[in-house]
Amino acid sequence: MNPPIGRLKRRAEFLRVAGERNKWVAPGLVLQARSRGVDVGAPLAVDAIRVGFTVSRKVGGAVARNRARRRLRAAVAAILPSCGRPGFDYVVIGRNATLSRPFNDLLGDLTLALDRLGRGRREARTSEARRLS
Repeated sequence: MNPPIGRLKRRAEFLRVAGERNKWVAPGLVLQARSRGVDVGAPLAVDAIRVGFTVSRKVGGAVARNRARRRLRAAVAAILPSCGRPGFDYVVIGRNATLSRPFNDLLGDLTLALDRLGRGRREARTSEARRLS
C-alpha cells in the first residue's frame, strides 16, 4: 500500500526542506528532500510523504509558471507514490526546461532524482570513495 501524500503549503516548511541542503539538479527540475522524523507535529501519519511545488518568475509569466507547476504535479502524481520514501518531505522546483522537456523525460528526471536522494549523502560519498580507490 502506498503512503498518503500531503502538501507543503507554508514558507517555513519549504525553508526546513531547503535548510537540509539535500538536493538533486536535473535538466527538467530540482528536487530537495528532508527526512521529517517526529519533529513536525503534522496531522498526517508519520509515514506520509509531503510535497511542495515552486516555480520562480525566471521561468516566465503567470501562465508559464502555472503550466510548469501542473506538469510537475502530474509527474509527482505518477512517480512519487511508488518511488517516494515514507516520512520524507520533498520540494520540487521548476526550471525553464520544465515547460519544453518531453513528459517522459521529466518523469525520468524525477525518478533519477528520487533514486539519487534516496541513497543519502553519506552513502553516495562512501560509494564514490570506493570507486576512486
